[in-house]
Amino acid sequence: AAADGDGSSCSGNTGHQTVESLARNLSSLSFKNVVVVMGAGASVSAGIPDFRTPGTGLYSRLQKYKLPYPEAIFDLAYYRENPLPFVDLCQSIWPGQRDGPKPTLSHSFLKVLANKGCLRRVYTQNIDGLESLAGISDDLLVDCHGSFRSASCISCLATVDSEKCRDTILGGKVPKCESCGSLVKPDIVFFGEYLPPRFQELVGQDSNACDLLLVIGTSLTVMPVAGIPSQVGRTCPRALLNRELVGDFVESDPFRDVWLNGSCDDSVIAICRIADWESDLRRCQKDVQ
Repeated sequence: AAADGDGSSCSGNTGHQTVESLARNLSSLSFKNVVVVMGAGASVSAGIPDFRTPGTGLYSRLQKYKLPYPEAIFDLAYYRENPLPFVDLCQSIWPGQRDGPKPTLSHSFLKVLANKGCLRRVYTQNIDGLESLAGISDDLLVDCHGSFRSASCISCLATVDSEKCRDTILGGKVPKCESCGSLVKPDIVFFGEYLPPRFQELVGQDSNACDLLLVIGTSLTVMPVAGIPSQVGRTCPRALLNRELVGDFVESDPFRDVWLNGSCDDSVIAICRIADWESDLRRCQKDVQ
């Protein structure tokens, strides 16, 4: 990660914040500690549905399982009773499959920031692993809602070989614990489970050091990740790349906030064009396709 800074005194924050000023300050490497919050909107162009869009969102597409409520797919009690909806979901989004989803331009933008040496951390709410596939190293990444890189038993908590878990699930079967016979799942955070310790270990220091916050493709509805924008310094520039105004961006401060209204990828391209980083972006994208 980049060296610590003082998030209350941010580079280039004079006058109203605009896409142009944001991109120019990125281009000049005025920002040294960029923190990114990623949500499902960043992965939509990879063919992964977001959660809540009516008709096309994940919750809508899982109606065939007659879930008692949409979020039941990530409910531990429901998984014990009926693991098949989650197994079905895992088959479609397990990272690294040959014909599976590939990183989007939004993910490649993270790699550009890392290559420029200004990316401090990515806090992703996504479980699709596309940040890692885009080349973001583990030390720069916080998987807020867990990942597929490890697996464990939901009863005895024994660690389970994640490759065995993957092979079982991709075969359409429910993984079982060899120790106690209970169900196994990848270490994705379900409702009511604690976030990985790494989140609490880093979020405070990262918020304090942050000199630019990028919020990409999230509804900012699920705490505690949704609270990150309010934790950065009071004058720290913040940019929202999203189709809707969300969170405390609804009552934004024009001296620190800018909203890029549209698809995440289009917004990333707009920033990179002004910053003269588009060739870097396209190169990173080509490397992961």
